[in-house]
Parts: sequence; C-alpha cells; structure tokens
Amino acid sequence: MKRIDHPIMTRVSQQARKNSRLGQEASIRWWQLALIGISSVIGAGFFLGSSLSIHAAGASVLIGYLISGITALTVFSSLAEMTVNDPERGSFRTYAKKAYGSGFAFVFGWIYWFAGLLIVSSEITALATFTRFWFPHVPLWLLCILFAAVGTGIVLSGVKNFGTIESFFAIIKTSALIAFLLFALIIFLKGSNLPPRLHSPFQSGLFPNGFFGLWQSLIVTLLSFGGIEIVGLTADRCRTDKEVLQAGFSMIGVLLAIYLSSLAAILALAKFPQIDPNQSPFVTALAIVRVPYIDSMFNLIILTAAFSTMLGALYSMTTILGALADDDAAPRFLKNHKSQQKRCLAVTFLLLIVLISSSYFLPKTVYEYLATAAGTMLLLNWLNILLSNLKNRKNYHGLHWRLKFQPFFACFGILIILFSICGALFNDHQRVSVLLSVSMLSALSFIYLLRKKAHGNKEQI
Repeated sequence: MKRIDHPIMTRVSQQARKNSRLGQEASIRWWQLALIGISSVIGAGFFLGSSLSIHAAGASVLIGYLISGITALTVFSSLAEMTVNDPERGSFRTYAKKAYGSGFAFVFGWIYWFAGLLIVSSEITALATFTRFWFPHVPLWLLCILFAAVGTGIVLSGVKNFGTIESFFAIIKTSALIAFLLFALIIFLKGSNLPPRLHSPFQSGLFPNGFFGLWQSLIVTLLSFGGIEIVGLTADRCRTDKEVLQAGFSMIGVLLAIYLSSLAAILALAKFPQIDPNQSPFVTALAIVRVPYIDSMFNLIILTAAFSTMLGALYSMTTILGALADDDAAPRFLKNHKSQQKRCLAVTFLLLIVLISSSYFLPKTVYEYLATAAGTMLLLNWLNILLSNLKNRKNYHGLHWRLKFQPFFACFGILIILFSICGALFNDHQRVSVLLSVSMLSALSFIYLLRKKAHGNKEQI
C-alpha cells in the first residue's frame, strides 16, 4: 500500500537526514521525536476546543485531559509496537488489513480520510473564529470560505515543504503557550492586592455541571491529542527500541504538563462563567488582564500557527485520497493520473465547502458540531489501531520489541474511547455529530460489501 505523506513524517525524515550529515546514524533520538510530537500535536483542537471542554466540565476538565493523555499513550504505544516489529510502507490500513482483512482496511482507510477532512474543517472554522475577534461583524461563513480557498490555492501552487513550514510555526505556538504560563506566573508572584486578582481554579467546585459535564467533554479533550497516531508511525526511526517508549512517555508527559498548567492558569484568571465557547479561552483570560494589545497579539500568534497546521493537514488529505485511489479503494478517475493531486485537491475542497457551509446556518455551534464529528472519527481510527495491534502482536514473538502490560493497556484505551463516544450522546449538539459519524461507518461497510459483490474474488482493497 502507498505510504501517506504528512508534515510530521517529513519533519522526522528531515531530522534523520540532518543527524546523518552530522556523522550520526540515519535515525533520530527519543527526545527529538518527542519534541516533534509535542510541537505538532498542539493545535486549534486545544487553542479553541478547550473552551468547549471548560464550558462543559469546569475544573474537572483537568481530569478529562489527564484521562485523554493516558489514552493517547495507549494508541501511540500500540502503533509503535506494530511499526517497530513490522515496518510497512502503508499506514494504519496496512496493519488493519493484516489483522482483519480487506474490508476492515477499506472502511478504516476511509474513516481516517474523513477524520482528516473534518479536522481540517474544524481548523478552518477555528481560524474564522479567531479572525472575528477583530472583525466581529464579518459573517463566519465568509471567513471560512476565504480560508479554505487560500489554503487550497497554496497547496495547488505546488508548495510541498510543509514540514519546514510547520517546524517554524510549531516553535511559535509552543513559545506562545510558555509565554502565557510565564505571564500567569508573574501575576501570581506579584500578589493579590493589585488587579487582576487570581482566584482558585476550583471556584465553582470540581464538577460545576456534574459528572455528565466531564463525560461530555472527553470527546473534545481527546481531540487535543490528535496527531499522536502519525508520530507513532515514525517510531521505527528511533535508534533503539528502548527509546520508543522514552519518546512516548516524554511526549505525553510534557503535553499533559503544558495542557494542565495552561488550563489551570485560564481558570485562575477567568471565572468559569466567563469562558465563551465561541472564543479561545486564552484570549478571554488575557482580555481580563487588561494589558494593551496582549490579547490581540496572542490571538494573532495562534491564528498563524493554526493556519500552518491547517495547510499541512489539507496537503496530507490530498495524498491520502491519492493513496486510496492507487490501492483501488477510491474512484478510478483519481488513480495514477498526471493531474492526480489536482483532482484529489478539487474533491477535498468541494467537500470542505459543503462542511463549512453549515456555518451559515449554525454560526454559534458549527465548531462544536465539526469538532465532535472530527473527534468521533479520530477515535474510531484510534480504535482501529488498538484492535489491530491486539491481533497482530501475536505474530511478534521473538522479534524486536513487545509492549508490556498488554492486552490490558490497549483494553483500557478501547474502554475510554467507547466511554467517551457514549458520553457525547448526552449532549444535544454532540449527539448529532456522533450519530452522523456512526452512520458514515455503516455506509462505508455497506459500500465495501457492494464492491465485493460486484468484483467477486477479484476485489483487492
């Protein structure tokens, strides 16, 4: 199967080549992989999505992110075990096919593409939301179409060094978070006699909306770790098998430290009812500080960083669609054609327009709908990774490396994923997105059965 192209993979390959030029092995150290993962995973899912999770769970969102981080670690470790013991040119579909056959690979190959499409849609919506901080009277749908068109135009122009671009903006967004934490620390150290005054993050209690608030927030908190699966695909580039786990635990540990401390600082600066689901909680917290232009500066930083992430994801989606076509899992007009990238990009752009056009009818809730749908699709792909590993790892006896505490580790991840999806059913907005995602899963299964019946034994998906 054709290997997908993703900015995270590009950054890992660039680092390996750089190490080789320096006279080292053509591999990467555990801390290099961890740093690439940390800077790549942080995105709009956290900068804007955290407002939805705080609004739903209050201070218990800290528990939600802790649970989500451990779940992400189970996914990374499971995929890393398959990658190290059985390096493949393909992606998740390759391991799914080995574990459960062509049907499973076909369905989850498309699930991953649709997850990426929804993530790009939610990031475009986030970009439009960030922009409305300065231009509140400009319609959200117009800004969404503008960002989609600009992003598509850049990808169409032939720019391919998205790994380098993402590396630059990864430094910016990570530095912005560190600066935010330092700013909150300065306010804390100056004492509480001068404004703004810090207050306890637990001002409204640990569960202001009850346990159901935390339950409903999990699907969004898990989305903040999206991209961890791509990092897992590059685990075979580590120098030793031991360094794979070092990279995984370090990456998740630092991400959790950044996420939890940032959320605690937000809740200490802004009172729980002040968090607006339609605005970045970082901007809301900084606006309370009343330092001139600091909220605008931070908003600009996260907007530019989110735009670079969106570009890389959009490019990746076109290559994934092309890979599906080359493997006879997508329409023939997308296969092995000199204008394949343009055709895949055109299809992706048209579907993006369909998705973001919902912002015209649901300007206040469209991000929640798209983020929940993206989160559900992402979790279904994580479920595929965990299930595939449980089956494939039986063939790894005597090979390089076997993950400890299995199958219990993977089973924990599976239970949390299913638990999170069920929790979304209790939220009116999230319920619609989850049901649509499950319907998509059923539709893809039905399409596969039709293709298999039409092609008979010749079907090679």
